[in-house]
Amino acid sequence: MKIYFLGTGTSQGIPVIGSHHSVCQSEDSKDKRLRVSVWITWDKHSIVVDCGPDFRQQMLNSGCTQLDGILFTHEHADHTAGLDDIRPFFFKQGLPIPVYGHQRVLQNLSKRFDYIFENDNKYPGAPSVHPIEIINDQNFMIGTTPVIPINVHHGHVQVFGFRIQDFAYLTDVKTIENTEVQKLKGLKVLVVNALREESHHSHFNLQEALDFINLVQPETAYLTHISHLLGFHEEVQQRLPKNVYLAYDNLKITI
Repeated sequence: MKIYFLGTGTSQGIPVIGSHHSVCQSEDSKDKRLRVSVWITWDKHSIVVDCGPDFRQQMLNSGCTQLDGILFTHEHADHTAGLDDIRPFFFKQGLPIPVYGHQRVLQNLSKRFDYIFENDNKYPGAPSVHPIEIINDQNFMIGTTPVIPINVHHGHVQVFGFRIQDFAYLTDVKTIENTEVQKLKGLKVLVVNALREESHHSHFNLQEALDFINLVQPETAYLTHISHLLGFHEEVQQRLPKNVYLAYDNLKITI
């Protein structure tokens, strides 16, 4: 399995438009972060988790030429606003793109992107999708591989994380029940959000993320969904435990 970090930033990305914060002014490429997303490939499968407003650029940066589906964590714009840019994949592959999400998320997307979900009198230039509902505690299959949904909360918003084999991806987490934590035992790689040092009402801060990693005990962990307020990449990395890494855009790992 190969993991490509398409974006590791928070909802505004880094640099933030109009900001004079020192991290936003950094010339280190690791301090420049597009909106959060990850590309997962294994066997013959090519899956993306979330497609935010930077999706087109991320596909070009990564060289992705095949899209077998999108797993949606939740409906917020920084995770969904790039859905229209599945067009090249749809026209090349000739089949509706499977999109997986909570029923609430699929309903939200069908309103915002009604022309994509439309089946009758469809505009010929629009892509098509095949919506697939995710239900908590019900694994679903991609090919012959089970995907385990992980139910978490982003403040008052329900969010799904995903475990595929020995890899798990959780973003926009603030709270998680112990029953869901048990689904994460025995991981080789865990990816989880760490917004900033200061506490936040709907995201793990850095210490909460580290405490969660210590609870789950993966072999290796990567932090994502990062704000400029967390600090410079290289400085933050030096303070992290030896098995925890600050992810950055275009980072590639193999499991």
